[in-house]
Amino acid sequence: MEGRERTLAWGVHVLTASGAVLAFLALIAVEAGSTDKALLWLFAALVIDGVDGSLARAVKVRERMPRISGESLDLVVDYLTYVFVPAMLIWQGGYLPKPLALPLTAAILVSSLYVFAREDMKTEDGYFRGFPALWNLVAFYFVATEPSTAIAAAVTVALIALTFAPIHVVHPFRVTDFGEALPIVAVAWGATTAALLVPGWSVLIHTFLLLMSLGTAGALVAMGLLRTVRGPKRAQ
Repeated sequence: MEGRERTLAWGVHVLTASGAVLAFLALIAVEAGSTDKALLWLFAALVIDGVDGSLARAVKVRERMPRISGESLDLVVDYLTYVFVPAMLIWQGGYLPKPLALPLTAAILVSSLYVFAREDMKTEDGYFRGFPALWNLVAFYFVATEPSTAIAAAVTVALIALTFAPIHVVHPFRVTDFGEALPIVAVAWGATTAALLVPGWSVLIHTFLLLMSLGTAGALVAMGLLRTVRGPKRAQ
């Protein structure tokens, strides 16, 4: 039984580590100019990141393998898939004004290190403090909406600043304040966003999916801002 449990624990670590391979595949796609493939690999990494924590707790990875830090492994992989490769995609895609492209990309990379180095990255009730370096999603929406370079630069500057701001962002699998509403909105966002990665939609359907993705993303942002204004919810 003990051997089986250790095997399961190793399996969870391997699943987490596979995100590094997905990051590499996404980087290859970016270099080849295949943005759609890059986003698919990054989305696959996002899915793995969404489930590996729950699996780790289910098989008690920390107890079975105390010498290997799943949290450290997760942070390394997340930096690659949430920050480094998306920053390369934003750079390579020409979304930022040329005079500002290098300094803004550098600011993305460095400001995100602050996020990953924080001991208090999350609140006790499951919210992220500040913008949690979700540059993979920023890159996705840049590709999906094709903003002007001025707008893309403004969004980038604002999000870098919000990295250090006293705001809160919901964690879809940790926050319980909103009952079933949060997971429903999160699933709706995931489904519509994933659908946008499928080619061949008509303009009408693509527009509908994009509006749904942006709308549900806005709802998730609003939940975090409500926490910022309201403060932590008192236990009943």
